[in-house]
This record gives sequence, structure tokens and C-alpha cells, in this order.
Amino acid sequence: MPMVPLRTLLDAAEKGNYAVGAFNCNNMEIVQAIVEAADELRSPVIIQASQGAIKYAGLHYVVGLAKLAAEATTVPVALHLDHGTDYNTVIACIRAGFTSVMFDGSQWPKEENIARTKEIVKVARAVGVSVEGEIGKIGGVEDDISVDERDAMLTPVPDAIEFYEATGVDALAMSFGTAHGHYKLPPKLAIDRIDEVHRRTGAYLVMHGGSGVPEEDVRKGIAAGIRKVNIDTELREAFLGEVRRQLNGKPSEIDPRKILGPAKSVLKGKLKEKMELFGCAGKA
Repeated sequence: MPMVPLRTLLDAAEKGNYAVGAFNCNNMEIVQAIVEAADELRSPVIIQASQGAIKYAGLHYVVGLAKLAAEATTVPVALHLDHGTDYNTVIACIRAGFTSVMFDGSQWPKEENIARTKEIVKVARAVGVSVEGEIGKIGGVEDDISVDERDAMLTPVPDAIEFYEATGVDALAMSFGTAHGHYKLPPKLAIDRIDEVHRRTGAYLVMHGGSGVPEEDVRKGIAAGIRKVNIDTELREAFLGEVRRQLNGKPSEIDPRKILGPAKSVLKGKLKEKMELFGCAGKA
């Protein structure tokens, strides 16, 4: 079926009190695995492409792969730009056929972030494309955050509410204790902040840095209002871990299909685990 806007998936997730998995892609096998796993579990799904993935694979290749994969299934599929940091990149993705874009203006002061995000929302909404915005900085793998520093990085609830109401974004990313990449210690999530923002605004909240978050915390986050969970690091580990195993076991193999095929199968298993965890399996 044709790709759908992110908002369509999140509206259904809100009604059903589950989250939809947003999985980053970098090549054909990963796109295939994402959609095949979703089809087999009858799950809605979000294919995400970062700016780095677009630079690597090419914008039109990413869109073409996602469109072909979506047309091969009857489950709803959205194609989402992950962490678009400038106007031109976001507009290029909208023009190329993305059904959802994230504008990450978190590097700007709040007022400028709001103004820039509002402009993206205005353009995207005119052509039926959904928008995710971010307020507050979500940490990365290099961060070494003490308790005090962690508290300082959490998005204040009033800021999240102001940003959401001023911009009209379809999905809201805020800092509540997760980080991108590997965690040095299990993350401590501010579930109360998720709950308060969702309760007071109805916003569809996004969990960035979902790889490595304990399953019980993921469930608590979804119960509090998380409707989209981003997974990338765990997918890379599953896929490349199997590639390494295959290469080590078959050092003379020259057929890439015999290396990448098993890696795709392992990745599908990981994707299915996440879809079951998020509660979106069987919802399409």
C-alpha cells in the first residue's frame, strides 16, 4: 500500500495505548527486514533515515526503497526523516516523498527553535506531511552525565508544553533521560515528565535512544504517553554481528548474498522483538 503520514500511525497508537517502532535504515537489506517483520506481525511501522543515511545511500534511493517495500505489504508504513537539522534538508525530504520529517532545532534558543519549527510545520502540513519537533537536548553516546548534569538536561515540563502548543507538531521529542548510542549505565527515565506533558497536552511523545532501555521502562513510558520509539543501535549490532559471524565462519565466501541474507534474518528477529514489546504487533 502507499506510504502514510506519521500522524495516521500515531493517532491509532494513541487510541490503542501502544507505540509504533521507528527503525533506522542504511541499506536495502535493512529496509526489507523492517517491512518484512512488520508484515509478518501485522504491525504498523516507521522507516527512519538519518541525514547520514541519506548522504550515504542517496535521497532518492532511500525514498525508492521505502516506496517499493511499502507497496509490497498491506500494513501501514511511514517514511520519516530522523534529526533533520536544517531547513533545506527537511524541504528536500518533503519534496522527495517522505511522509514525515523531524526538524531538530534543539541547538537553538527556545524562541528560535519554536519559530523555525513553526515554519517547517506550515510547509509540511500544506502537503500532508507530518512533523516531529524537539525541545531540550537528548544526550549522545559520548556523554558522561552526573546526576546533577542529568537533571539539568531534562526538558522542563513548561518548556515542553509551550513548544508543543506554539508549534503544533504531530510528535514531540523531549529530554527525559534517554540518550543516543550505548548506555554506560541503565538510564533513569523521568516517567513523571512524560505523563504530565501527555496528560496536559495530549501530545504524542517520542522516545529517542530506545536501544538499551530496559523493557519495563519502555512499557512504563508507553503507558505514560510514548507513541513512537526510535531504535537504531540495537539494529546495527544485530545486523553487523551476524555479518561478522558469517565472515569469520566463511572466510573464502565471495557471494555477498550468503553473508547479508543471514544478517537480514537475524535483524528481522530483533525487529519482531521490539514490535511485540511496543504493543504494535497485530495492530495493522
